[in-house]
Amino acid sequence: MKSDRPLILISNDDGVEARGLYHLIDCVKDLGDIVAVAPASHCSGQSSAITVDRILRVTKHNDYCGAKIYSVTGTPVDCVKLAMHAIVDRKPDLMLSGINHGSNAGNSIIYSGTMGAALEACMMGIPSIGYSFLSYESNADFSPSSPYIKEITGKVLESGLPADICLNVNIPVDNIKGIKMARAARGYWTEEYADYLDPIGRKFYMLTGHFCNLEPDCDETDIYWLNQQYVTIVPAHADMTAGDYITDLANLLGV
Repeated sequence: MKSDRPLILISNDDGVEARGLYHLIDCVKDLGDIVAVAPASHCSGQSSAITVDRILRVTKHNDYCGAKIYSVTGTPVDCVKLAMHAIVDRKPDLMLSGINHGSNAGNSIIYSGTMGAALEACMMGIPSIGYSFLSYESNADFSPSSPYIKEITGKVLESGLPADICLNVNIPVDNIKGIKMARAARGYWTEEYADYLDPIGRKFYMLTGHFCNLEPDCDETDIYWLNQQYVTIVPAHADMTAGDYITDLANLLGV
């Protein structure tokens, strides 16, 4: 794809058929040339997983509104890696992931395939944004997210992001009041599995549970502002080093 327009790489974790992927393309199609490389099937909760034990195949799909569409038989991170290796002909100016069906606020970034893809591109030096819409409905109306996606994407495309930083953007379903910068709320997941019996009496488990917010009244966090009907932007990076503790722990361990 030879063009003077910016190149925007898009991926997701809900799969190449997900409506959120196509709505994201609709939101940004006027901002540059688009190549979308998404998993062939649903890959939520894959975080930064990569495929190491089976072959990966790339399939070209019909273009959509000028965007080139591909699927990969792997994870969201596989999609970003293979896009760079075998699909795009130059380094993208921007990478977008989503639109995810459901929240990636709080510590969900640890599990999120949506943010796994964004973090992977970020590590490659590509300004990256993960978008999530706070509805898990397959037929969700994404239209309330459109002006905010266009605004945030346009500003990042124009000005870039600090090195090694990507954005985790979560968007309420309706009655949106504005945008807030925030940090991820601290908390944990509880009652994470439901127990069932199959027809012959063998027990099995399925993921469920809910997030326990440890600071519900803290107005520095994403969940606080999402509950007030604001779009939240959390800056994130892949380096998980707890740098503030290096000296203290070195003294504690005598190293």
